[in-house]
Amino acid sequence: MIRPQALIVRGGWDGHDPVTATERFIPFLAANGYEIRVEESTAVYADPATMAATDLVIQCVTMSEITYDEVMGLRAAVQAGTGLTGWHGGIADSFRASSDYLQLIGAQFATHPARQPVAMSHDVADINFRTYTIDFTPLGRSHWITEGLEDFELTTEQYWVLHDDLNDVLATTTHPAPEWQPWHRPIVSPAIWTRSWGKGRVVVTTPGHSVEILDDKNITTVIERGILWATRTA
Repeated sequence: MIRPQALIVRGGWDGHDPVTATERFIPFLAANGYEIRVEESTAVYADPATMAATDLVIQCVTMSEITYDEVMGLRAAVQAGTGLTGWHGGIADSFRASSDYLQLIGAQFATHPARQPVAMSHDVADINFRTYTIDFTPLGRSHWITEGLEDFELTTEQYWVLHDDLNDVLATTTHPAPEWQPWHRPIVSPAIWTRSWGKGRVVVTTPGHSVEILDDKNITTVIERGILWATRTA
């Protein structure tokens, strides 16, 4: 039996703890029969032979930079059927200067609104943490990745992303418009989505700032099902 080939690409900003976060899912990959390769650089994306043999890319690279050859290699691989998934800044806030990457992912992190200034502590780590709800869409209630899950709350960073209509949105989150913020009405932002790119499947989950959030049973379920769903199907 041919085992699916999973490529974990990690790096970028240390604040999202890319090593610990990705190690969190290695036992799941192993238990589901994947051969696993781990790279600490996006240089592998420019290797056509490796990418052609890869059935799934799990990316956890916040911010950072990517070369033209690397992003073109990733795009070509996904178009040919390689799956791509990730969470939080590791996929939705990667390579801000690359429009080609942003088109592939379908969205770009814009901000994570903070709590009311008077409610903030002096602990910088939690300034952008707020309690919010992940709301499943009608599609999300029937999609294999999110079927059977109920709307749930998290206390962590709430991502506001700029996005396009090629995304199939499975869940959203709403940013309120309190009087002390400059926007004048609530903003509904995608929180979990899939995206078809040629023969490939992309899955993005915006919660995942810390391992504690990745350990939330709902987030774990979405990411693990997303891994299986995105993996090359032919």
